[in-house]
Amino acid sequence: MKIPQHLAIIMDGNGRWAQKHHRPRVYGHVKGTRVAKKIIQECSRLGVKYLTLYAFSTENWLRPQAEVAFLMQILRRYLKRETQNLIKENIRFTIIGELDRLPSDVVASISSAMEATQHCTGLNLVFAISYGSRQELTQTVKAIAEKVALGHISIDEINEVTIQSNLSTATMPEPDLILRTSGEQRLSNFLLWQAAYSEFYFTEQLWPDFTEADLKDSFENYGSRQRRFGKIAHEHEIALN
Repeated sequence: MKIPQHLAIIMDGNGRWAQKHHRPRVYGHVKGTRVAKKIIQECSRLGVKYLTLYAFSTENWLRPQAEVAFLMQILRRYLKRETQNLIKENIRFTIIGELDRLPSDVVASISSAMEATQHCTGLNLVFAISYGSRQELTQTVKAIAEKVALGHISIDEINEVTIQSNLSTATMPEPDLILRTSGEQRLSNFLLWQAAYSEFYFTEQLWPDFTEADLKDSFENYGSRQRRFGKIAHEHEIALN
């Protein structure tokens, strides 16, 4: 079984799962959090180096206020309960997204978890919270424009490397595999730049029903593919050797 170095997951279907089971939407989010914990542990066990979970998008702020507040509460509770487990399992925690939009107590919990796990050398667990790729790219353009305005770089020096180094994901490799649950087949404003040569895996499973066996199925599928990055197979094999 081939293990991706960087796996990114769009955890979709909590609300539909709750509706299917005649429960409030928030119950689906609670169940989804439990599944996330199992998948994090399994990725750590299998040797995945980077796991990025799309936990809360910039568009999610448009959901009912009560649901948003509950999601923030889940995040606070998760970080409070799981930080010591992350340390025990050698998992380093970080986030990408617009931190300034989050409640101050959530930001404090995030900062505490990041500081407590910064020495860990196993799985790099990344939560995309209050994250939107278009917003990320907009901020990247602004940051580069400011550097040009200050005379730190010239327009002619702007290239793909310049853009990559100013993204919030600059310190991590691009995702090898992007997995989405619930049957939807779109990125939903997630890692648009970074996904240029990612492989995609879509499953009908709603996120609260997703299991470790389903994860392994996605890896088996990923391992059967030939990644050429725009080259023909022979050229790619030469480039790798």
